[in-house]
Amino acid sequence: MSLVVEVVRSGFVESRHQARMLTLDATGTPVAVHGAVHVPASPRSSMKPLQALGMLRAGLGLSGELLALACASHAGEPYHVEGVRRILAGAGLEESALRCPEDYPEDRTVTDRGRVYMNCSGKHAAMLATCVRNDWPLETYLEPRHPLQRAIRATVEELTGERVLASGVDGCGAPLFFISMLGVARAFATLALAPESSTSPADSPESATRPADSPEGGPEAGAEGGPEAGAEGGPQRGTEGGVGPRGVFDAMREHPEWTSGTHRPEAALMRALPGLLVKAGAEGFQAFVFEDGRAGVIKVEDGAGRGRTPLTVAALRTLGLTSPELDELAAQPVLGGGRPVGELRVR
Repeated sequence: MSLVVEVVRSGFVESRHQARMLTLDATGTPVAVHGAVHVPASPRSSMKPLQALGMLRAGLGLSGELLALACASHAGEPYHVEGVRRILAGAGLEESALRCPEDYPEDRTVTDRGRVYMNCSGKHAAMLATCVRNDWPLETYLEPRHPLQRAIRATVEELTGERVLASGVDGCGAPLFFISMLGVARAFATLALAPESSTSPADSPESATRPADSPEGGPEAGAEGGPEAGAEGGPQRGTEGGVGPRGVFDAMREHPEWTSGTHRPEAALMRALPGLLVKAGAEGFQAFVFEDGRAGVIKVEDGAGRGRTPLTVAALRTLGLTSPELDELAAQPVLGGGRPVGELRVR
């Protein structure tokens, strides 16, 4: 049975958002299942950590805040934009190389418009840097048959334990892979359960563009040492060196504002529960994982973003993850005349 997020105003339920939810314990066993979680879904930007891992395996040399930015749906704050420009400069590229659409930043203190302000520009800059490192074509880096996108797809299939049966085009122009909520939860668990990175390339321009070790530069799915979903679909602990799955987890967890924005709900959730990684996607999708591998995914059926935070807190509670700060975030007020007159609640 699906869940419902009710919007209550002055004691009257004026809107309802139907939603799906899946949570897994640290062994990969389902704890809470609401709705069709085994059918393909559209994770949108919740897939960015997996896309970034595919780039790291192909030789991308980012860590820390710049790796978090490569996984981000950022607000276009000045430090986000400066970080995107650092990634591009490290690859010897100008902003004109970006193929994401021009956009205004979410940060309303900035009135400029351009590709660098688009919320996915960190991912696109990292994609370009990966191509430079491997001497892959730049103009076609968003094409599904490009070696970069094939490497990313192989990583997505490996960590989710699923074949990509359908794909499309995301809002930023990059390929979008339709994966079940179960597959996404498995993949996020793998990010946390992988061993800590044995090496950490510096956040320097040179590290993003060093030549790849092999002429091809592109990893194959199931390469030796890579984390794989087990026979039962549960997360496995990988054995990669360098910045692997755990490196992605650590970078995002340690730099929550770089993965979203200073005032974004995802960053607030991560600050409220140390050890938590949260990544939102468009159309009401959100995935999370705690440092011990407990993971979950929620999807608001009508795409309403306002239902994500209370649903995510409800999902965390099914796993025994709570804090006073999380309780405050769950109690989102409905305003009337500038004061609280109602709330969002999960049923």
